[in-house]
Amino acid sequence: MTALDPTTAQLPAQPKGGTPRSGQHTRLWAALLALPTGWMVAFFLSSMVIVVLLSFGRTQADGQPVFSTRLDNYAQLWDPLYLRLFLRSVSYAVATTAICAVLAYPVAYVVALHGGRRKNLLIAAIVVPFFASYLIRMYAWSALLSDDGLVNSLIVRLHLGGGVQFLNTPYAVIGGLVYGYVVFMILPVYAALERMDTSLIEAGKDLYHGPWRTFWSVTLPATRAGLFGGVLLVFLPALGDFVSAQLLGGPKTFMIGNLIQQQFLEGQNWPLGSAMTVAMMIGLTVIMVGYLRATATRSREAS
Repeated sequence: MTALDPTTAQLPAQPKGGTPRSGQHTRLWAALLALPTGWMVAFFLSSMVIVVLLSFGRTQADGQPVFSTRLDNYAQLWDPLYLRLFLRSVSYAVATTAICAVLAYPVAYVVALHGGRRKNLLIAAIVVPFFASYLIRMYAWSALLSDDGLVNSLIVRLHLGGGVQFLNTPYAVIGGLVYGYVVFMILPVYAALERMDTSLIEAGKDLYHGPWRTFWSVTLPATRAGLFGGVLLVFLPALGDFVSAQLLGGPKTFMIGNLIQQQFLEGQNWPLGSAMTVAMMIGLTVIMVGYLRATATRSREAS
């Protein structure tokens, strides 16, 4: 027998692309994800195709929608009433987004930079209440802000006035939207602050000689991506929301989402409701694509 020379001995060649077991795991996960993903895509695409086709349809005398190739539904979208509702929805969504940003940034800042070991606990305390149904939370606010609700009862008992009408006002609708979506602003801003290098803040204090100038010149630009992400996550759903206006507002505060709901349920005009839905989705898609392109441009410039 000859001795094995360690300088010339070779180990068995490893298969390319990883071990067989890792490849089996990859195929297994792909198979497990294929069915639910295909199921969701199929139902989403099929429902969207039906809505798009119905938007060119018409409503028969008996209220039944039928497919057609007419553009009358899209022409009706330019009605001054519908345009006024759309502009109101945009103004409510913009106000909601701005208020959420003002409220969420300080909360995220304190939790991320001063939360210490309690960061996870504080984030849980912020997020867990929002596990409750959005509809139930709006019902709760409706009860609190009603004429004989808790808020007005406290105002009367403290002799601050004879009661205030909160419901059926734009303030109640915007307040409900803020409460419903503020968490979607807190989380991305918190994530951006958590990733930021805190040494930049210390260097900024030495350079700009003040916390406010440091914030505007260092902290805010460094977390701009998270803030823009929160703006998108709040503005898009707030624009199409109808629950807050339905429960906290009235006819004078209805939004475009309420109008779409009425066309499908009360008005029995599915083609017009479908046209409104398609037009709204196109607008939201344009906003989303614009944000993604701006984000990609900033990433290329940063690299």
